[in-house]
Amino acid sequence: MASRQPLQPMDVTSLKAVLVEWRQQLLPSRFEKAQQPESQAIQLGLRSLKGMQWLQLSWQPEAARLHRIAPPPKQGEGSTLAQQLQHGLRGLALVEIRQGGWERVVELGFARRPGEPVERWLVAELMGRHSNLLLLDGQREVITLARQVKDSQSRVRPISTGDAYTSPPPLGGEPPRLAERQEQWRKRLTLLPLPLGKALQGAYQGVSPALLGQLLDPGQGELPVVELDKSHWQQLWQRWRQWLEAVEQERFCWQEMGSGYRCWGHNPAPEPDGWGLNAALAAYYDTRLGERRQRERRQQLQHNLHAAITRERQQEQEQQQLLEATAGSEALQRQADGLLSQMAPSKACIEEAQRLYRKARKLRRAVAAIEERLALHRQRLHALEASLTYLEHADGPQALEAVAHDIEALQSPRRRRKAGRPGHEQGVPSPLELQTPGGLTVQVGRNHRQNEWISLRQARRGDLWFHAQEIPGSHVVLKSSAAPAHDGDLQLAADLAAHFSRGRGNARVPVVMVPTDDLQRIPAAAPGTVRHRGGEVLWGEPQRAAGALEAAPSLPA
Repeated sequence: MASRQPLQPMDVTSLKAVLVEWRQQLLPSRFEKAQQPESQAIQLGLRSLKGMQWLQLSWQPEAARLHRIAPPPKQGEGSTLAQQLQHGLRGLALVEIRQGGWERVVELGFARRPGEPVERWLVAELMGRHSNLLLLDGQREVITLARQVKDSQSRVRPISTGDAYTSPPPLGGEPPRLAERQEQWRKRLTLLPLPLGKALQGAYQGVSPALLGQLLDPGQGELPVVELDKSHWQQLWQRWRQWLEAVEQERFCWQEMGSGYRCWGHNPAPEPDGWGLNAALAAYYDTRLGERRQRERRQQLQHNLHAAITRERQQEQEQQQLLEATAGSEALQRQADGLLSQMAPSKACIEEAQRLYRKARKLRRAVAAIEERLALHRQRLHALEASLTYLEHADGPQALEAVAHDIEALQSPRRRRKAGRPGHEQGVPSPLELQTPGGLTVQVGRNHRQNEWISLRQARRGDLWFHAQEIPGSHVVLKSSAAPAHDGDLQLAADLAAHFSRGRGNARVPVVMVPTDDLQRIPAAAPGTVRHRGGEVLWGEPQRAAGALEAAPSLPA
C-alpha cells in the first residue's frame, strides 16, 4: 500500500527553473494539439526542430503546476476547453514565454511566425485555490478560461469570457534583490517581533513554505526574530544570497529533500535532452498524485464494500427471521388437528382448522425458498468480505481496478453473467507468481477472477490448493504437477495463503491444503467460489511470507 506523502506545491523558484528549460527547448515551436485528460489539467502538443514536445498545465488547487511530460495517451480531445484551445491556437507558434517578477503567472505568446505580433496569449495562473488557465486574444480579452470567477466569488477580480484580462492583485512585501544590503535586509525582518518564518514571508515576495524549509534549519522558523543571535543572522544571510544568486544566474537543478524537492543550488550537470528538471518534476507529481488517487480510490471502494456488506447482512437477517417463523408450522398443524378432533366440530371450527392447515402448508413451502435465499446472501457476504481482503493487499492502480471490477460484478449479477460468457473476457488474469525453494511455481490470486483462473481453469492434476481455513483470503496454487513438492515448498504456499488472508495480523493461521482435483465450483456463486472434500491443515506464518515476498524474485506476469 502506498505511504502517505505530503505534496509540495510548485513555487515561483521552481516555476522559474522550469521556464529556463522551456525557453531553451521550445522557442519557437508550432502548436499542434490540445487535450484535457482530467477536469483540472490541459495538455499541449508543440512541434519544434527537436521533435514533438508535450506540456501539462494544471490549475488543481493543491498541485497547480506546469512542466513538460512524456507523450501522453490520446484522451480528452472532445472537452470544450480542449476544442476551444485547438481552434484558437491552430496555425500558431509559441514565440514568447513571460513570467514577471515573483508572480506565479506564466504567459505563453503565440504568433503566426517569430517576429510577428502575438495573436493569442495562454495565461497560467498557479496560485493555489485561485489557479486558472485563460486564453486571450491579441487585445488581451478573454476568449475562454478554465473556470469562470463570478462577482459572488471575488469582488476584487471577477473574470469571465469576453472580459478584458487584468493581472492578479500585486503581491505584498518587497521583491528580493541582490543589491539590498545586509543591514537593510535584517532591519526589514525585525520591524515586528514575529517568528522568523512569518517575518520572511511577510517582508518579501516569492518566499514559499517550501523555500523556508530550504533556507532555515528545522524549528528555526518558529523562533522570534528578536531571539536570533549574530551567527544565526549570518548563516541565514548567506543562504538568502545563495538562493538569489542561483535565481538571477539561472543555476537551477533538481534535489530531493525528504518528501519534497529543491530546484536551486550548485551548478547542475547538463542533461542530454535538456529536460532534466522538467522530467524530475513530472515524476515527482505523477508519483505523489498517483499515490493520492490510489488512496482516494481505495477509500471509495472500502466505503462501497462496507455499505454492500451491511445491506447483505440486513437481508440475511430478514431471511433468517422468516425461516425462524416457519418453525410455527408444526404448532399450527397441531392446533388445527385439535379443532377437528372434537366430537362434533362446528362449521366455524372446521373453517378455522382449514385456514390453519393452509397457513402451515404455506410456511413449509416457504422453507426451501428461504433457505435458498439465505445461502445466496451468505455466499455474497463471503465474496464481499474476501474483496475487502483483496483491497487491503492491492498494491497498485491495476490491482485496485481489478478488485473494483469484481465488486461491481458482485453487486450486478447480470453483468457478472454477461462478463463470464465467451467473448466477454477482460484480458488474461495476472496472478502473483513466485518460485519456491524447490524451484516450483506458486500462484496467488489477488481477486475473485484470478482465484477462478488459477484454481479452476489453469490447475492441472497434481497441483495443490491452499486457503486460510474458514476466513476470507486468496487462493494459492502450488504447481506440484511439474515436480514433487518438498516440505519447504508446501510451507511457503501455506505461509502465502496466511499472508494474503484476513488473518494476516496473527502469528499463525490454519491453512487448508487440498488437491485441485477435489475442488468443485459452486453454481451461481462469485467467480472462484469453491467447495472441497477433505484436506489437510497446515500452519502458515504471515510474517515469514512477507520476508519471502521481499527476498524472492517474482516471475514475469
